[in-house]
Amino acid sequence: MDAIKIQRFLDVLGLTEQPFAVLYTDNPPRDGISPKAGTLPSIEAEAEGRVDWQSLNANFSCVISLLWRARKKGTSAFFDREHFGCLGGAFYLGFLKPQLNGIVYYVSSGIPGQMEGEHYLESPEVTRRFFDEIDPRPAPARYCVFKPLNLLAPEDNPELIVVFARAEVISGLNQLASFVTNDFDVVRSPFGAGCSGIVTWPLTYMARREFKAVVGGWDPSDRVYMKPDELTFSMPTQMFQKMVDRWQESFLTTRTWAQVRKRIERSKKAWGEA
Repeated sequence: MDAIKIQRFLDVLGLTEQPFAVLYTDNPPRDGISPKAGTLPSIEAEAEGRVDWQSLNANFSCVISLLWRARKKGTSAFFDREHFGCLGGAFYLGFLKPQLNGIVYYVSSGIPGQMEGEHYLESPEVTRRFFDEIDPRPAPARYCVFKPLNLLAPEDNPELIVVFARAEVISGLNQLASFVTNDFDVVRSPFGAGCSGIVTWPLTYMARREFKAVVGGWDPSDRVYMKPDELTFSMPTQMFQKMVDRWQESFLTTRTWAQVRKRIERSKKAWGEA
């Protein structure tokens, strides 16, 4: 990808933070951060009572929290079967399947006297149906890497591009997605954890031959690892490339967007980012 063209596009969007490229590779980045090492359990081990929940909780590291650290450092974050952070992330990134029953109860009702549930879905049955429907693709390589665009190497081949931004920037991406695809339903916003919105759902749609972007960041458990009012916008790399190539034909050159850009600058000042 042409770094100069990308920077011009980010500038007109009012986006000062580098988007992340998502790629699966057998080669970890030379610089970057990853969760502590751990042993990934299986549903068979769970059935036999061999899951060390205490150790898993002690090494807990949410994907979005690790990305928050990577964003602040301007570096990459990467995960694999030995460095998965949490069981949710392990499932959504393609390192664990099927999801453990303990997580099914945790996301929903909990287990009285044993585990407090998040109550994000109304029952374990609905939660298991959700896990079956989102159906994460098994990781095609050892590592799942999140790399800032300005750190991409020529040999990198990312599948997705993820933007963290507030509503005004997201509005530009949302409208531009339809402009470059002629698809009026090109942006979806399905239920799921933060990492499902930036990785799993876009890949699931691609596996169904649907070329979709996903707005996410709704998971209350992840909001603490994001800026106030911030959301995520994840899209196939080909869609992002179309945006970079064609934005000058779009509304981003109009007075309407110039007014939005003023709001973006006011937002930055309000949050002490300008």
